[in-house]
Amino acid sequence: MKIILKTLQREALLLENVYNREGFWFVIREGTKHVVGWPIDILTAFYYKYLNRNRPTFIFQGKTYNYFYNRYNVTWKNERSLEIPIIWNLVQENSDKKILEIGNVLSHYFACHHDVVDLYEEYPGVINEDIVNFRPAEEYDLIVSISTFEHIGCWDNKPREPEKLLAAIQNVVENILAPEGKLVITIPLGQNTEMEKVLASGKISFTYLSCLKRASPRTKEWKEVEWAEIRGKEFNSDGVWCNTDRVFLVGVIRKLA
Repeated sequence: MKIILKTLQREALLLENVYNREGFWFVIREGTKHVVGWPIDILTAFYYKYLNRNRPTFIFQGKTYNYFYNRYNVTWKNERSLEIPIIWNLVQENSDKKILEIGNVLSHYFACHHDVVDLYEEYPGVINEDIVNFRPAEEYDLIVSISTFEHIGCWDNKPREPEKLLAAIQNVVENILAPEGKLVITIPLGQNTEMEKVLASGKISFTYLSCLKRASPRTKEWKEVEWAEIRGKEFNSDGVWCNTDRVFLVGVIRKLA
């Protein structure tokens, strides 16, 4: 019963946030799709999570992960099936440290105890501040973000402010991340051309940058690919990604002491 009540509370909060941002008719249109597909999504998630004995896996940085299946955001259809296990494993490994999540994602799937900052999503325990201006009282040892930075200044905002992306990265590294701390973010390609140009130009000084690419739309398998390969083969001369396969980046920035 508690799980059901928590789920209803979460759905109500999400509905309110979407209504405030997108309006009545968007909620009606997308809500209808959600209601129609809800039974299928429930059964599919149940099958993958409990009945499928041969649970598929993927390898990232030499470590084997199980794909993550959940009805919320139908994770088996997109990069969430990989982003969630990678970042959640990192959070669990560093549970004794001070952690911040930029963009409220993990709490939709797990009971989380770290701090979360999200400009728009009004959710219990979430700090509603712009990451560009966020100044915490204490710095964080680990900062994670799942498919959030591509939204900053360039997608949901009108007028568009693409310069906010670099300002956000700078603020995180200089004012939020502790010395010897680590920032880990995931970024899907094909969502924000302005961010793709920034990535292609090398203006963000990642300590390490790798990619995961869907190997086959039919099997939904993904494989790790070097950023140099993606940058060299799948970006045009203007620095815009021009492929159609799903690809997302995992970028790491380590702050020196």
